[in-house]
Amino acid sequence: MTTKFPSHINLPRESRAELIDLLNVCLATAIDLHWQVKQAHWNIRGRDFISRHELFDDVADHVRKQADEFAERAGALGGYAQGTIRLATKNSELDEYDLSAVNGDDHVRVLVDRITIYASTIRGGIQRAGDLNDPVTEDLFTQTLAVVEQDMWFLESHLYGSAATGRDEVAPSPIIEDRSPSPNA
Repeated sequence: MTTKFPSHINLPRESRAELIDLLNVCLATAIDLHWQVKQAHWNIRGRDFISRHELFDDVADHVRKQADEFAERAGALGGYAQGTIRLATKNSELDEYDLSAVNGDDHVRVLVDRITIYASTIRGGIQRAGDLNDPVTEDLFTQTLAVVEQDMWFLESHLYGSAATGRDEVAPSPIIEDRSPSPNA
């Protein structure tokens, strides 16, 4: 996307255009995620109903605010925020919500999956904004990721040792760095 409005932010136009595209992807994904979290919020049932119902509402509020911040930063860079529902579904990185989720643990698992994708997109945005020498957008992504990862922790904590499943949830495998010798060693 090209920039659409004047901006005196001291970044090359090409860098601003790339950042605007990235912010619009994050905006679309955040809008989609917000409504997916609300889907879980409206349809949660089961033993831990009230705590999860309220948690889902908190997460949805956080993501809604994040969407607004992405849109406003895109505008500050001279871009046009693409935030309609139709644009969000077209540009979101998320799959459709799993409508087979009915109990609380199912909803939590679906949301953790979606939030993991969202977090990964934001983490990539941190890197790219740094590469493009935009500390403001980089900081926006960094602050957003902190909230997203805390929300993920709150959600994941509902799965470990869950009485509803009668078993301990298996933690994701840790990220293992490549330890092969470098070719120059």
